[in-house]
Amino acid sequence: MKSTYYQVLTRVTGSVLAVVIAVGMIAGCASPTKSQKAKGPKYIFFPPAPDEPRVQFLTSFATERDLHNQSHDSFMTFLTGQQPVILPIGKPYGGYAGGGKIYVCDSDAGAVLKLDLVARKMGVVKPDAPGAIQSPLNMAVDANGWIYVVDMARQQLVILDTNENFMAMVGQKGKTKPMDVALTRDRIYLSDVDAHCVHVLDKATRTNLFDIPRPEDVTNIQRRLFQPINLALDAQGHVIVSDLGASRVQIYDADGKYIRSFGEHGNNLGDFTRNKGVAADRDGIIYVVDAAFQNVQMFDENGRLLMAFGGPQVDQASMQLPAKVLMDYDDVPLFQKYAAPGFQVEHLIIVMNQFGPNKVAVYGFGHKK
Repeated sequence: MKSTYYQVLTRVTGSVLAVVIAVGMIAGCASPTKSQKAKGPKYIFFPPAPDEPRVQFLTSFATERDLHNQSHDSFMTFLTGQQPVILPIGKPYGGYAGGGKIYVCDSDAGAVLKLDLVARKMGVVKPDAPGAIQSPLNMAVDANGWIYVVDMARQQLVILDTNENFMAMVGQKGKTKPMDVALTRDRIYLSDVDAHCVHVLDKATRTNLFDIPRPEDVTNIQRRLFQPINLALDAQGHVIVSDLGASRVQIYDADGKYIRSFGEHGNNLGDFTRNKGVAADRDGIIYVVDAAFQNVQMFDENGRLLMAFGGPQVDQASMQLPAKVLMDYDDVPLFQKYAAPGFQVEHLIIVMNQFGPNKVAVYGFGHKK
């Protein structure tokens, strides 16, 4: 049974869609009241008033300083007599969020950054030499805490244990071009843009079980993959593929059987121009990043557009070349303090922007109390 907020989302009105069109695929934000301007922060919501807000921009991170307050820096300067070293976030693409941490695949740094939301500090994942990370693109973390990193320079999937020690690698440079990884208890799903498919591997042995699409669908124009760059799994185990080459999202079941697709190249609502990251929440809502529209569009499980949020000119909530969208249910308590009075955050939506001040932007999906 769908939750109340899902039912509300599926009743997106024509007036909301008209506003989205008017601002060029950008969902607007609620205007602040005079009292907000004078006394408090400006809360940015999507969709715009008078419709009920569903997504609020909460905060963002661009450097390690954004994790802690000024008193922390002052205290460290007092202790050491020196300004603390502040790590920046350079050019993030993929990542992972949950368990009090946000991992960031930073191509500028050539490293995976680890934002510890509880300790309020930032570090770097540094495996030993065989697993040295050179150009991380995307990643996933399994239920045991093992880290799986797609490295563009190595053209491999690098696997680390819970202590960030190198354990194994998948792929061989020059023979594969992995782009993204998704995990279940016993499988690894690895997109390969050169092979135009998603490799499905046994997690224990890391041997290939089969590829998506299945052989009978490889030549089918509707069911095949052209440029599969990002992956997600929904609560039913469906494999959701953001296919940049076809400007659409393809959905398969866990064994590679084609289910449906949605989207096409264009500038209208529900279209894509440069679709990248994709994610699904627990109610089956699918989130798709478009780097050209510089926003995130939200669809129901049948591919019907619900709403959009973000955009290039939305005050503090602006997106600039967004690449990845992540769901985080674990860390809601850490961010509820940023929510507007009367707005209850149900889960976090984290968007990686390759440029601009909001390198790691945190939004809250929720409802009025």
